[in-house]
Amino acid sequence: MAGHSKWANIQHRKGRQDAKRGKIFTKMAKDIIIAAKAGGGDVNMNASLRLAVSKAKAVNMPNDKIDTAIKKGTGELAGGDINEMMYEGYGPGGVALLIEAATDNKNRTVAEVRHALSKAGGSMGESGSVAWMFDKKGVMIFDKEAYNEDQLMEIGLEGGAEDVLDEGDSFAVHCAPEDFAPLQQAFVEAECTSQSAELAFVPKNLVEVDVSTAKKIMNLMERFEDLEDVTDVFVNADFPDELMSEMDG
Repeated sequence: MAGHSKWANIQHRKGRQDAKRGKIFTKMAKDIIIAAKAGGGDVNMNASLRLAVSKAKAVNMPNDKIDTAIKKGTGELAGGDINEMMYEGYGPGGVALLIEAATDNKNRTVAEVRHALSKAGGSMGESGSVAWMFDKKGVMIFDKEAYNEDQLMEIGLEGGAEDVLDEGDSFAVHCAPEDFAPLQQAFVEAECTSQSAELAFVPKNLVEVDVSTAKKIMNLMERFEDLEDVTDVFVNADFPDELMSEMDG
């Protein structure tokens, strides 16, 4: 998970999220639409929708926008024709990438993803070419200053956690996708607040990259952030600690 969670730490340090609030809202709305479309508009009965709404509220998305997205997903309002896509590719240093997208125009999205990869010296991969390098997991990130590993492990095991990993500034708690909702509830009942919680693709093995290559990967990830159709990107790169130290400096 280091490739993905370290990227989240880099985003936080660079302050990119606040600068792109409008695009974040657009991406959050698509997540809500897809979740409501698949499982209905009741957050109490639809775990995926509950997670999507929770993430939207965490970035201060207005309630009226959340409600509108739910209604689009349930068909009460027009605009719910959104499809989930997964693209596979290779980036700088040969690292593997899984690119999640939500789009109403598949041709536009695949062209934009291919262009971003090409600009970074990467390339699109065939279906299945890199997906086997990742496992789908529930992942919850906790601030290391607020919680210790033993504490998270004790609570997590009761909720179905598989592992607690040290990610530098934080701990990542992993679980099987089907245990994600019970695990979240276990931490809520224990009054432990996570920095983030999501279903993510975790790399089975990490590819070590130097600082120069890591910066190229970061630039590519930022290009993907600029694409409104792209909802998440997972990479099997192990960002070097020197890069984090350099950013702190």
